[in-house]
Amino acid sequence: MFKSLRSILRRASLWPEAGARKLGRGIMYAAMVGIIAGLGAIAFQWLTHLVAHFSMDMIAGYQQNGPAGEHHFFSATSTVFRPWLLIIVPTIGAAISGFLVYRLAPEASGHGTDAAIDAYHNKRGVIRARVPLVKMFASAITLSTGGSGGREGPIAQIGAGFGSYLASRLRLSDSERRTLMAAGLGAGIGAIFEAPLAGAIFATEVMYRDPDFEAENLIPAFIATTVAYCVYNLGLESIFALISTEPVKAFEPLFTLSDGQAIHFDNPFLLIPLSVLAIVMTFSSLAYVKCFYGVHDLFEKWRIPVVIKPVIGGLLTGLIAFAIYHVMADYGDVAQLQSLNVLSFGYGILQDIFNAPTGSGLLIGVLLTVAIGKIITTSLTIGSGGSGGVFGPSMVIGGCLGAVVGLLYQKITGVQVRIDVFVILGMASFFAAAANTPVSTLIIVSEMTAGYALLLPSMWVCALAYLLSRGWTLFRDQVPSRIDSPAHRGDFIVDILEGLTVRHAYDAHATTSFTKAPLDMPLREMAKLITDSRQTSFPVVDADERYHGMFGLNDIRQFLYDAGELADLTVAQDLARSCEPLMMDMNLSDAISRFAETKFHELPVVESDKPEVIAGLLRQEDLIATYNARLLQARKDQAEAQDRP
Repeated sequence: MFKSLRSILRRASLWPEAGARKLGRGIMYAAMVGIIAGLGAIAFQWLTHLVAHFSMDMIAGYQQNGPAGEHHFFSATSTVFRPWLLIIVPTIGAAISGFLVYRLAPEASGHGTDAAIDAYHNKRGVIRARVPLVKMFASAITLSTGGSGGREGPIAQIGAGFGSYLASRLRLSDSERRTLMAAGLGAGIGAIFEAPLAGAIFATEVMYRDPDFEAENLIPAFIATTVAYCVYNLGLESIFALISTEPVKAFEPLFTLSDGQAIHFDNPFLLIPLSVLAIVMTFSSLAYVKCFYGVHDLFEKWRIPVVIKPVIGGLLTGLIAFAIYHVMADYGDVAQLQSLNVLSFGYGILQDIFNAPTGSGLLIGVLLTVAIGKIITTSLTIGSGGSGGVFGPSMVIGGCLGAVVGLLYQKITGVQVRIDVFVILGMASFFAAAANTPVSTLIIVSEMTAGYALLLPSMWVCALAYLLSRGWTLFRDQVPSRIDSPAHRGDFIVDILEGLTVRHAYDAHATTSFTKAPLDMPLREMAKLITDSRQTSFPVVDADERYHGMFGLNDIRQFLYDAGELADLTVAQDLARSCEPLMMDMNLSDAISRFAETKFHELPVVESDKPEVIAGLLRQEDLIATYNARLLQARKDQAEAQDRP
């Protein structure tokens, strides 16, 4: 099947030029990844709604509200809410999910994005074919039965997994596999969050902690994300046209503003309280990361069967939600239901806030409870080994805390502001600080909320949050920059070697006092010569010190063994092998290639204007030492540049 697929794809590239054919293949491969990512997003969305319908709705009598731009596949059927079942259902869901993960694909545990990042840097972009499927089912069960998490981790692994699988089946190079893997990651996120541009940029930005990008992946990610976004929306529109009598609008933002008033930013003095917002989000993201990995490390150290750990996490998550629900009883039924957004995705409370842009009806106590509770329940659900993402909870936490800052600003100053502005910017700055992805985060929040007028303050708060949060990240498998990535080690070796010449190595390491053999030196004297020298290779010169070739220790040993009586007649000229010397202005990349072409461990070095006169000897180890010194200096310069204000 795949042989036929390869043949069809190759014949479809009609341009005769190799570059055009490669371009055509790249577009087709990225588009194929986008199609599967879009279909995968539809399947994951339907599966989460299906599981939630049969577990939370029909059993517990609870259907969580969601974003206005997200439509349910199933209508609510139960009218009796049984809060105590919120303890049981997440526990059972975690048990089923844990069994699937740890029996079939342990790498599908956790939040998924880290697994994709690790595969990119350390595993040549290889993701086992079963991982995306296991991730999809395990995450759908975890999240739809009340486990706290987001959709981006599962869908990122689904898209990335197919990109990796396609590249492997088509026998593409490691570099092409990584590119398709990253394109799939961005396509899945761009589709399910209705944010195609942000998904593509996220795939190039999330790989690194420092401000670095996988620029070569950007265009394939654009193609894959565009296709995935269209497939996802057209697919949902077609499905709802069949199952619903009400028309469903596709290509709409995930969250909508209900008052019909366009958001605008025309008060630069608002940047002052927004700076406070960025600081609050920064330290809140630190609490989130510390809590998340504190719980994760605690479960890692706990010596119990791994399949039991998610069950304990699910049980504790349900207990916390049940306790919060009863604590909120004094605030009314609405507050009680809003507090349950500590379970599952939790997007409902964000839509509630957007429905009250001036803050009317919003309670600071409820918002703080959801934000803090979401940190704890997400840490328990995913940190214990459950399957889900961390972006979604970050949006809920950042949005609730942003609303709190906005409400407090109104109370303290008496100035009426739109609370939804603080919510959107809180979402953006919180995840920018937590994940070190300021560019894609400010775009994804703008696309999710259609708040494009807030790009200016978004840049401000994301930049501040990013600069203040350089010491932590939600994604442990991020590497500082491309120079630290094993995926690019070969690229940087070539780049650095080509920036150096043999003269750099010569000035630092060359042997200028060396042993050489005259053309007429007898073999017996040559044998004595090598016993007094640490060299392994010896240049042969004439009476005018002109270079004629090289011989090594093995040449002498072999000749002594084979020559017999002729050994007394043998001279250095007979053993000299033709060997091109190293030129002072030759780059180190070519110099190492020269060593690879010859058997000698040392080579003579000559000046370009005196190619027959040996200036010294260089070993292969000297070239490597010169490269290492330059690499260390580059890293030092990079670190110093980052430390400068």
